[in-house]
Amino acid sequence: MTTHVSTISTTTAGHGSRRATQRCGPKPLPEGPCATPQEPALEGLPPLGGFAACGLDGSLRNPCQARRFVAHTLHLWELPLLVADMTLVVSELVTGAVRHALLAEPQEHPVDYPLWLGLVRHPDHVVCSVADPNPEPPGRRDADSGDFEGFGLELIGALSESWSWSLTEPRGKTVWASLALPGRD
Repeated sequence: MTTHVSTISTTTAGHGSRRATQRCGPKPLPEGPCATPQEPALEGLPPLGGFAACGLDGSLRNPCQARRFVAHTLHLWELPLLVADMTLVVSELVTGAVRHALLAEPQEHPVDYPLWLGLVRHPDHVVCSVADPNPEPPGRRDADSGDFEGFGLELIGALSESWSWSLTEPRGKTVWASLALPGRD
């Protein structure tokens, strides 16, 4: 069986977070077709963040692929201190999506990349998100004392500033977690 992975390159992203808007006001509109960080329209804003995404085929290899993708992206963003926690969080998110969203309910019309992993860098945190086609909310399982499974959301909650999920149109959901940049509160 061939494993498919699709990647969207790291790019600069604008500021749309509530915190950035509260600190700096709304994002100014660029005056020309290609605004750059040197243009006066962007002065006063925190450094631009980044965005990276990876399509995953829903195979059991996806958690390993997701960890490599996250580690590579965070090293490119010069955030090596975030790699250990973020790869663990992403591994749990992707494992949950593969096990509970895809394997539990096979799709009627399979697609090449039923899962999407995204990373967004903000001035003081990085958000990772995993989108899957199943609209069922992520749930905590009551794990037996001898059971080593069922603790993924507890682990995500312990390592992240916050996490949540939302329904995704036209169907499915996105589960996300936010981790603070090292040395920032």
